[in-house]
Amino acid sequence: MLNNARVEARIPTQDLARARRWYAEKLGLEPVEERPGGLRYEGSSGVFCLFASAGASNGSFTQMGFYVDDIEATVRDLRARGVVFEEYGGTENGIMTIEGNYPSKGTGERAAWFRDSEGNMLGLAEILP
Repeated sequence: MLNNARVEARIPTQDLARARRWYAEKLGLEPVEERPGGLRYEGSSGVFCLFASAGASNGSFTQMGFYVDDIEATVRDLRARGVVFEEYGGTENGIMTIEGNYPSKGTGERAAWFRDSEGNMLGLAEILP
């Protein structure tokens, strides 16, 4: 029923203005559309929206991920902008190699995680061939 539907991520914020500044300053992203209580962003192959919410994610899981071609360069560039990466057992310089993956995507991935200004957990991934 939904296999032809367009999918978009929705990310809650307690302070939409603060989140907008953070996404611009730290990630270099600007919204393509704005409405009261919401901002819409478009990437090369995906869309996400920030919305004002009284609720909040507990930040214990990845809410949205960005696939990148070079995770080391991306982590380095984001750190230079002040993004703080999570450190877990198995990470090296904030990056973890994860074996196994969906077969259509590769053999595994290298991944890194960070939180936005609202405590939402975001991830980066580089697919391993």
